[in-house]
Amino acid sequence: MQDSHETGLRRMLDEVRADFGDTARLTGCARPSAAVEAALAAVPRHRFVPEAWRLHAYENRPLPIGHGQTISQPFIVALMTELLALKPGARVLEIGTGCGWQAAVLAAMGAQVTSLEIVPALAKQAAATLAELGIRGVEVHEADGHAGWPAGAPYDGIIATAAAPELPAAWTEQLAPGGRLVAPLGTPGGDQGLVLLHKHVDGRTERREVLGVRFVPLTGRTP
Repeated sequence: MQDSHETGLRRMLDEVRADFGDTARLTGCARPSAAVEAALAAVPRHRFVPEAWRLHAYENRPLPIGHGQTISQPFIVALMTELLALKPGARVLEIGTGCGWQAAVLAAMGAQVTSLEIVPALAKQAAATLAELGIRGVEVHEADGHAGWPAGAPYDGIIATAAAPELPAAWTEQLAPGGRLVAPLGTPGGDQGLVLLHKHVDGRTERREVLGVRFVPLTGRTP
């Protein structure tokens, strides 16, 4: 089984590189950085998916994790991580822990991650998986992500793994000057776009849509 996972990982990384190349004119990223590739390779994706889906863990597509949620496509995880442009020690707020895989990848990049999950069972399972794997640098909180997590602000990066109709003001407020925010925006079943927001050191924000995407909706209160 270990050989199967290693073969699947190599194939996954090849497909992620190919997707970067195919979308470079839209994203501005021709290939994942060595640091992002190393983080993807370091975190065993199969440990974050339900047992029934383990044989598919290294396919370059989202997979169900229960409670109407999914583990994101590896290409999208790599791209969103790349767009954050993190430095080691960066403080990151993640909206939507899910199974914990994106948080683990960020931790492998050297980030200190505060991750919020509104579904109690997912928050508990993600925290347990991270602990079992000995992954440090991630705090999982059961919380509604619309309000962010003011106690840890400001953050060098903010990443959302579920789509909100509009960008909650709290997220931008909690982003540090010089920081980046990456989030899907749009409605369930409608058009969604992956948005990159950069907060300049003088507090000005610059926003652009990077790529069309399809994410599960952000749940909880309306922002």
